[in-house]
Amino acid sequence: MTAVAGVLAVLAAGPSGAAPPGFVALREVDPTVRQDMRYAGARNFTGAVVDGYEEPVCLLARPAAEALRRAQRGLLRRGYSLRVYDCYRPQRAVDQFVRWAREADGPADRERKAEFYPRVERDRLIPEGYIAEKSGHSRGSTVDVTLQGLASGRELDMGTAFDFFDPLSHTDAPGVTDAARANRRLLERVLAEEGFVNLPEEWWHFTYRPEAYPDAYFDFPVAVASVRP
Repeated sequence: MTAVAGVLAVLAAGPSGAAPPGFVALREVDPTVRQDMRYAGARNFTGAVVDGYEEPVCLLARPAAEALRRAQRGLLRRGYSLRVYDCYRPQRAVDQFVRWAREADGPADRERKAEFYPRVERDRLIPEGYIAEKSGHSRGSTVDVTLQGLASGRELDMGTAFDFFDPLSHTDAPGVTDAARANRRLLERVLAEEGFVNLPEEWWHFTYRPEAYPDAYFDFPVAVASVRP
C-alpha cells in the first residue's frame, strides 16, 4: 500500500479507457503465472470490489511483465509458481482506499479487521504509512506477488497474509518462522535477479526498475480492453 515518492501526474484514461502504449495483459506474456486479483473481488480489506477493477486481470508495463516471465521460467523448473495479487492499480482505487481508511469500523468489519489489521486501528492506517494517497502500482511496474507450490497449488508460508497491515509484514521481520523467512528470501532473490526491487515494509511488494513511466499515475480501468489496440 505504501506510496512511492515522485512528481504527481495523474493521467486519465485515453480514448475508450485505453492504457498508454506499452501496457499489456500479463496473461498474454506468460499465461502460467497464477492470478489471484484480490481487488477485483470481495476478498480484500475493504470487503468489496474496488473502484476501477472491471476484470480480474493483471495489467503491467511490458518490461515488468517480461521480467516476471523470466522469473517464472526459473521457478517452474524448481517446482514453484508466481501468484500475483495486484498489478497496475488505477488512481481511483487508491482514492477509494484513502476514503475507506478515514471511515470508522463498525460491527460488520470485525472479521476483516481480524484478518488484515488486528493490531492497528483503522484511523491509524494512513498516519502509520500502511495506506497512502499515491501508489507506485498506478505507474504499471509494481506487483504484489507470492509463491505457490506447482503441484499443490497452495501458497507458501510467508509468515503473514497479503495486505496484512502489521510490522510482521516487513520483509526482514524477526517474528516470523525460519520457513517463512526462507520463502521470503527465495521470492526476493528470484525477482531481484530480474530487476525487481522489494519494498522493505511489504514482503509481497516489488517494483521493476527502470520503470517505464516513472512520473505518471494512471487511472484507466483494469480490463483487457484497456490494453487492446
